[in-house]
Amino acid sequence: MDRNKNERLWTHLHSLIILAQQGSFTAAARRLNVSKATVSLRITELEQSLGVRLVHRTTRSIQLTDAGQQLVEQTQAAYQHISSELKSVESRAHNPKGLLRVTAPVALTQQYIIPRLPRFLKQYPEIQIELEAEDRILSLSSEGFDLAVRHTKEISDTLVAWRLAETYPVLIASPEYLENHGPINHPSDLTQHEILHYPRQKNTPSIWSFVPINDDQEPISIPIQPRFAVNNSQMLTSMAKADLGIALVPDFSAKSGFISQELLPVLPDWRVLGHFGTSIFAVRPYTAQIPQSVRLLVRFLQKLFEEQSFDPKSPSA
Repeated sequence: MDRNKNERLWTHLHSLIILAQQGSFTAAARRLNVSKATVSLRITELEQSLGVRLVHRTTRSIQLTDAGQQLVEQTQAAYQHISSELKSVESRAHNPKGLLRVTAPVALTQQYIIPRLPRFLKQYPEIQIELEAEDRILSLSSEGFDLAVRHTKEISDTLVAWRLAETYPVLIASPEYLENHGPINHPSDLTQHEILHYPRQKNTPSIWSFVPINDDQEPISIPIQPRFAVNNSQMLTSMAKADLGIALVPDFSAKSGFISQELLPVLPDWRVLGHFGTSIFAVRPYTAQIPQSVRLLVRFLQKLFEEQSFDPKSPSA
């Protein structure tokens, strides 16, 4: 393959990598900001040039051939390195600029990031942000994200991480529900109440585990029968405000309800174990240089979460 032809196909190879990451021509075209026909043509030209089929095409999906998979695996790290270095050099400009692809959990995005993000975008008008609100843990490297906000217990050693806040699960209910359904003094009392649940795993029993905050007592596990379940803490909080039962949510989801007194803490002297993460982190794939735009966004997020003052022992704070 002559040099000029080789260099002309580099763009096509990048399109193949994005196609493998996105799983469809439509999604790859959206990511590359070109038409679906353009992506298809690039792949066809790459196959013709190499003399081997790289992609199995069907009406609903694509699948890489063995040759296509080998080519992607051997080259995508180089493209990611080039992309990172370009952003690093670009960030040396006096005015930070460029596209940042970010992913964050849905509830955190809706409740905290979106209301405050306009301030950041106005401060840095040449930075563009593509934000994907998603509760699934997405692969940063294969999906091409520059930064992720994650609510978790721990972070892989392969990632660069900044801790943004500590967080704890809290039990909540509306004043009207508690008034109509009697006192709750011990975790075992929950078996007599309507439960609003965030399922963590499918087809497994729903169990909440508790320990007293000021005691060394062994954990108490309580099986629950949810009246309502949904995998979004903001939705659970809304259902609790509607007097439908007792919900277990992260403290950041309950804070506004505590302040407005639409919600009250349940069993405040007990802590729930293991249901949600214990920290909020900003993370990114490891690179030798961190782009200035990423550093600025992390600094903004650190300040944002410092202002929240999450404290499960003082829900009205």
